[in-house]
Amino acid sequence: MSSTSGSVTHFEIPADNLKRAQAFYNKAFGWQLNQFPGTEYFLVGTTPSDKNGQPTTPGAINGGLGKREGALKSVTVTIRVADIEKALETVKKLGGRVVAKKSPVADMGFTAYFKDSEGNTVGLWQDAQQR
Repeated sequence: MSSTSGSVTHFEIPADNLKRAQAFYNKAFGWQLNQFPGTEYFLVGTTPSDKNGQPTTPGAINGGLGKREGALKSVTVTIRVADIEKALETVKKLGGRVVAKKSPVADMGFTAYFKDSEGNTVGLWQDAQQR
């Protein structure tokens, strides 16, 4: 088994309103969303990538955004941020809603959860040394 076996490499987020979801994630986290030609599916760039779209930062992932239909009905992902409280404020300003406030996870860091503009539950993670 390779060292990357079992690691998260992609995520998908369903949306009822693709334009609204694109704006939400671009403004909240600076993600780049590019429509896959001929579809209503968008490639989501969360981190610098090579010419093939593969993240150049070890452990980083990119994903997709598509219409809420078929198998694409729900998702839960965790997004690493420098400051959870600041991120939650931005989320609220953009129409999101906090569902679980910042809370410690042992001595490793902090977590929080919010509902995005599409009603999906999404997690946030802040490393312990970033207060």
